[in-house]
Amino acid sequence: MRLLLFFILILLQVKVLAQDPVFKVHETLYKIGDHPSWSTVQLDDSDWTTQYPIMENDEILWYRYDIEILSSPDTLRLYGIQLEAYGEYELFWDDELIGINGNPGQESTLPPEGELWATYSIPNHLTDTGNHVLAIRASLMHFPDHTRIFELEIAYYDDLLTEGLIENAYMHMFAGAFLIVSLYFLFLFLSNKKAYSTLVFSICCLFIFGLVLTVFSREYLTMHYSLHVIRLQVISTLLLGISFLIPFYFSMQFPFPGQKWSLIAYGGILFAMLFIQPHAFGLKSVTAVSGMWTFSFGIVVYGAYKKVKGARLVIVTLLLSMAIFIGIGFVVSLYAGLGLILLGMLYLLSIRIRDQQLAYEESLVQSTRLQLELLKKNIQPHFLLNTLTSLIDWVEEAPKKGVLFIEALAKEFQLFNEVEDKMLISIDQEIELCRTHLEIMTYRKEINYSWEDEGIDSEQTIPPAVIHTLLENGITHSLPLAENSIKFKLNYEANGDFQCYTFLTFATTAKQTSELNDGTGSKYIKARLTESYGNHWEFTSEPVEHGWKNTIKIHSKEK
Repeated sequence: MRLLLFFILILLQVKVLAQDPVFKVHETLYKIGDHPSWSTVQLDDSDWTTQYPIMENDEILWYRYDIEILSSPDTLRLYGIQLEAYGEYELFWDDELIGINGNPGQESTLPPEGELWATYSIPNHLTDTGNHVLAIRASLMHFPDHTRIFELEIAYYDDLLTEGLIENAYMHMFAGAFLIVSLYFLFLFLSNKKAYSTLVFSICCLFIFGLVLTVFSREYLTMHYSLHVIRLQVISTLLLGISFLIPFYFSMQFPFPGQKWSLIAYGGILFAMLFIQPHAFGLKSVTAVSGMWTFSFGIVVYGAYKKVKGARLVIVTLLLSMAIFIGIGFVVSLYAGLGLILLGMLYLLSIRIRDQQLAYEESLVQSTRLQLELLKKNIQPHFLLNTLTSLIDWVEEAPKKGVLFIEALAKEFQLFNEVEDKMLISIDQEIELCRTHLEIMTYRKEINYSWEDEGIDSEQTIPPAVIHTLLENGITHSLPLAENSIKFKLNYEANGDFQCYTFLTFATTAKQTSELNDGTGSKYIKARLTESYGNHWEFTSEPVEHGWKNTIKIHSKEK
């Protein structure tokens, strides 16, 4: 976060410390045709037009700029001129040829030549204070409707060559910071593939990395003007992607009514912008960024209204980004503003990650507590005392059955030992644990306990000792029927929406109370279900005509 903030401050400083202009353009004139005298200073250009003309094929277009030099250059330093212009052209300053970029008028017969961005030096004797004429002889076969100079800058020649490199160096470091952040959160997502907000943040940082590289590649990427539209299309696509991902991310952090359809409509508008006025890249960029900011601001304000943690700080970053955009302009301020917005997004993400970490640590404590509860269920003194007392009687009166009693007790301890540290076990293990416990209780209470199950799917899993706890409760709070028997039955059913376990006790209930709903056994069951299934479960316990009915329904998490 500090690294991104540092680069944002550097970008703003570079913009603020830009040099005052040393020139002023008074008039720009155009004329289709070709004549050597059109570069002269004394030319009568009264019949030239100030309107952008539309050209055809290899026609020649002349530009004439009336430029005033406001101050002469220092001794031993040259002024230079830097252009971003469509076309192949020759450059004249006060009727002197100072640069050639391609082959104007021969584009249909010769291969593409020249650069979109070019810098030329102006001879020292032609840079006195006062008015001068810049004449450009050009042809624009590939884009005949782009008859204008998109960027014209006059400054010290060495500054024009180096300032762009310095700015690019800062911007590439800025992009590198986003790449590092993107990769970090991508790996973070791969370790927890349910954290989709982390993935969205990672993709957004990656898009900004690609955007910065594409925009600020002009210093080292030689490009003919005929290919520039591809670069602009890549920039527009990345910017529209960022304009969608940022509000989408905020909607994940601050859910609001009608969220799904609002995002679909917003995404549809952005997608349509790719195809509406394909060459209006500047308009599309400003519109996309303005829409992104407005939509994001509305979402975050709603989050602040709902008092969601972190919303107010994000509002501050959004307001600061807009202030930078209004106060400085579009190009550099766009990236500074995006950096501030992503700082807000990163702050929200850090809050969520911290909350998840706290929840995870709490779940570890809860899991340890549940393991201890399971262990206590198995070695509680009351259970051991009664069991050992019964065991002594069986060993004295029927040694063979006493041995079977000991084996059943040992088997239950062994089963508990196998499952105590697991969150989920197979339903077959749970049923075996219940059957073993019934065998022990048959020896202890000399009651005919029986077990049935129906519809069981051996591949299903369940938290350990959940059905066992229901069984213990049925034994404790039930009296045998006339034939000195108590029957327990476990039914299982499932469909695409839920799984349902129904545990039935066929007996005379000793207490028609809500003890199970409020007691330790119920708390253990609910804690285990929450640990494994979150809030996607229901648990009910109620008396029925034949005894008692317990139902555990586990809903699908996609529901």
